[in-house]
Amino acid sequence: MSESILRAQKLDAADELAALRTKFVLDETVYLDGNSLGALPAAVPERMQDVVRRQWGSLRIRSWDESGWWTAPERIGDLIAPLVGAAPGQIVVGDSTSVNVFKALVAAVRLAAEGGEGRDEIVVDATTFPTDGYIAESAARMTGCTLRPVPPAEVPGALTGRTAAVLLNHVDYRTGRLHDLPGLTAAVHAAGAVAVWDLCHSAGALPVGLDEHGVDLAVGCTYKYLNGGPGSPAYLYVRQDLQERFDSPLPGWNSHAEPFGMRPAYAPVAGALRGRVGTPDILSMLALEAALEVWDGVSIDAVRAKSLALTDFFLECVAAYVPEGAVESLTPAGHAERGSQVALRCRDAGTVMKRLIDNGVVGDFRPPDVLRFGFTPLYVGFADAERAARILAETLS
Repeated sequence: MSESILRAQKLDAADELAALRTKFVLDETVYLDGNSLGALPAAVPERMQDVVRRQWGSLRIRSWDESGWWTAPERIGDLIAPLVGAAPGQIVVGDSTSVNVFKALVAAVRLAAEGGEGRDEIVVDATTFPTDGYIAESAARMTGCTLRPVPPAEVPGALTGRTAAVLLNHVDYRTGRLHDLPGLTAAVHAAGAVAVWDLCHSAGALPVGLDEHGVDLAVGCTYKYLNGGPGSPAYLYVRQDLQERFDSPLPGWNSHAEPFGMRPAYAPVAGALRGRVGTPDILSMLALEAALEVWDGVSIDAVRAKSLALTDFFLECVAAYVPEGAVESLTPAGHAERGSQVALRCRDAGTVMKRLIDNGVVGDFRPPDVLRFGFTPLYVGFADAERAARILAETLS
């Protein structure tokens, strides 16, 4: 038995989060794609049976009140809040990440305009997930702003008195690089602009500290590290002191002060609920609520510690097993710059990933040459990391 296998056994035996694996529906596959779609929490199927058969099937329309459907967006938002370092009452769940990026970015420009004329520029992360860039370009056209793509590290030096809003990703989806949320937020504020953060690849994997660091607006999905299921609704964070000034570009009846008054004129509700638009997607929202139960009593700091230990160990095993020069890590070695995934560049990466999947190791491929391995600390163990590295080496050999 190799030294790496023995180390994996010892690390798994000492893992305080190891028991959480039983709360998920898993098999013998090494599942390292939780940064795209989290595994199914075991409590979800039974909960959804109740939602469909009793709440919808028997109670029907009464469930808006009796089953709490109407308050689900803010109730579930409060479950997500501690995972991203937010106090209650600042997160509303609903719509997709793309829709929430649009709401946040246009509202950010409107907030910046309150400080006077001349704020006519949106800065966007040049390495962003493509959809964020598409949304930012459209928001810029609609608000009469110029769009400037800037690499995150260069943002502080690129900000001017014209900058209205800055849209950044906390973790780079391709490389797993963790960007400096506290420092960049402070730089944006020093320039008089509004900071909008995309948390899709960080929420549920590492501490975020939205309140602590004074983030203005943030969005994120729930189907990655939060394990909410395919297409589960996203969320929008609006900092407490900005809520009464939050001017959503998508006013809907669900965010009206009198939603059942059917008034011809729009009057926004108070608080973060201004981020609501139309009827909530109840089935997927309640599946998410059940999925979030796995976080009861779990410390996000413990999750982060295990994430770093897992990715460290995986990189060590790759170095020990994989032929020299066969792969190159794009993920920073420093803990302060690493999310919860490892991105490896290699030749013919698409074919390599297909072979890995055929041999029981599921990651994903990003063109032209990147293998991505996502480590979800709630259910991935050190033996998984060792096995993945060993099978990668066998595949490349």
